[in-house]
Amino acid sequence: MRARRRVAGSRWTLTAAVAGLGAAALALSSCGAPAGAISDWEISTTTPAPAGDIDSFSWAVHSEPYSLDYAYAFDYPDNQVLANVCESLLRMKPDMSLEPGLAESYANPTPTTWVYRIREGVTFHDGTALTANDVVASLKRHVDPAVGSFWYSVYANVTDIKKTGPMEVTVTTKIPDSQFNQSMGNSAGVIESAKTLKDKGKDYGNSTGGVNCTGPFTMDKWTSGESIHLKRYEGYWDPSLRARAAAMDFVFITDANARINALKSGEVDGAWQVPAEAVPILRAGTQGDVYFGTNSTVSALVVNNLKGPLGDVRVRKALALALDREGILKAGAGGYGEVSNTMTTRTAWGGLDPATVEGAFASVEPYQRDLEKAKALVKEAGAQGKEITIATAPISNDFTVSSQATAAALTEIGLKPKINTVTPNAYTALFSDPSARKDVDLFYTQWYLSARDPMEMFAVLRAGEFSNYGNWDHPEFTKIVNQGVQIMDPKQRAQKAAQAQRIVNDQLPWIPLFAPPVMVYLSDRITGLSPSVNFMYYPWAATLGAR
Repeated sequence: MRARRRVAGSRWTLTAAVAGLGAAALALSSCGAPAGAISDWEISTTTPAPAGDIDSFSWAVHSEPYSLDYAYAFDYPDNQVLANVCESLLRMKPDMSLEPGLAESYANPTPTTWVYRIREGVTFHDGTALTANDVVASLKRHVDPAVGSFWYSVYANVTDIKKTGPMEVTVTTKIPDSQFNQSMGNSAGVIESAKTLKDKGKDYGNSTGGVNCTGPFTMDKWTSGESIHLKRYEGYWDPSLRARAAAMDFVFITDANARINALKSGEVDGAWQVPAEAVPILRAGTQGDVYFGTNSTVSALVVNNLKGPLGDVRVRKALALALDREGILKAGAGGYGEVSNTMTTRTAWGGLDPATVEGAFASVEPYQRDLEKAKALVKEAGAQGKEITIATAPISNDFTVSSQATAAALTEIGLKPKINTVTPNAYTALFSDPSARKDVDLFYTQWYLSARDPMEMFAVLRAGEFSNYGNWDHPEFTKIVNQGVQIMDPKQRAQKAAQAQRIVNDQLPWIPLFAPPVMVYLSDRITGLSPSVNFMYYPWAATLGAR
């Protein structure tokens, strides 16, 4: 989704990419799904219950976390580790709804106040007790310019965070803010020891300083470039989530093929974000199985440069019409998922009545492939022959296929694409470092939502937002979203979200491709989790035990 590193990348030309995609497209159109793809898949809400505890297990991650400082935990590697050692005020369940966490209860007594009753009897990994002062110190970091939190937008409306009782914290906002409390179930709501934050300073969250939180696992050792070792925290407050494993290791394997081989051989016990091309291989083996779960992710093309050809909405629409998104889904994601015309999934609209949800999706344009119409739009915009740079990285097959398919589509409608391939770590910098995005027109993202509310996606695309990478500015859209944020009733808020969705669908600041399920692999040694995008914020590793 979003990421952090800055490493020099390399450029390569389009010729080989387009030639390769041409062959792939021919094979795809004649044969359907790629060789070995399995069509008989379905969403699982859980996996078999464990038979008992286990000494340890290992887990593959496609990149080393940028940081375990919750203020910068904004991507898949960071959050899937952090979720097991640090906890938030609220917990996200598999359906993305919220339940009490470090806050045993919460209330919204006035339109602009959120009051959290802090759970007693909780200790940090160093044995010290959780207090309201720790909560205040943790939340205030997000509004400190010196910290530069990646979650600052969650706190944009916050005017005050203070202790209002022995175990009570009140957050005051300048306007009613429906989104704030929902973010208390993700990294924006993580609580750390105030003393640890002060003592560790700039080393907090890195491989030297580590973290000192309240989760079922404690961080034991971070070997930079290799792995992170966690141990069960014996003083954990919640017996229902006591870690079944005495220890676990996150192993950094940046090469997709190496990651697949490690899973297939049993060298590593599990992994989230299983590359689609690996699914048939792993399901055909005898070492374990792949499970598909609830997701809030849409794979899309981020339009980063609105000063170039893509600044004209006609060119963006031309690209949407030229892309073979069904082919991208099949060749890049094994057919696991569905083509999407929106930047939200139905999961994000959970809890609303079916009619409201169906109306929000039925009213958007489908962008069915139409090359002649696309060519006409490019000609009308006067963009023929103009260059568009696509950034990509060898993270998984969908990255490669989406970049090549985009290049082929641009070529077919009279534009001149260039593919810039960088390392996986360098790719993460696109999401946080404006200098890394310089000269990039398009880049691929697997964008997940961190709350069960479509308004979160649209809030990201308002003018001036951290993740509005192309600086798209649509006054009517921003007005609608700002109004929606202030509506506390979910059904009424959904009406504004539906309006916002139609504008995004029409203007295409990002171009949606497909919505995949969560894919997780478990070896035959372990079992016991619920496949869901909530793995980014819920202590999923604690539930894994012996098969």
